[in-house]
Amino acid sequence: MSNLQLEVKQMIIDALDLEDIEASEIDDNEPLFVDGLGLDSIDALEIGLALQKRYGIKLKADSDETRKHFASVNALAALIQSQAEQ
Repeated sequence: MSNLQLEVKQMIIDALDLEDIEASEIDDNEPLFVDGLGLDSIDALEIGLALQKRYGIKLKADSDETRKHFASVNALAALIQSQAEQ
């Protein structure tokens, strides 16, 4: 697991106050919503705010592209990397 994936997992845990889960328990490729981690739209807003605060990334809530970025830890990590390279 890379440092960025670990950072993303910890950001999700911190942003959502997930006290009963460890970063190592979250699969990098596992869906974050519905199946997998089981997050919902309110959780997506919280993660979006955390991304904006920590990495300066602003996303459109109703965009199909945003849904793709929120698919998994790896997808979020790829988004962060692409933004950092710009």
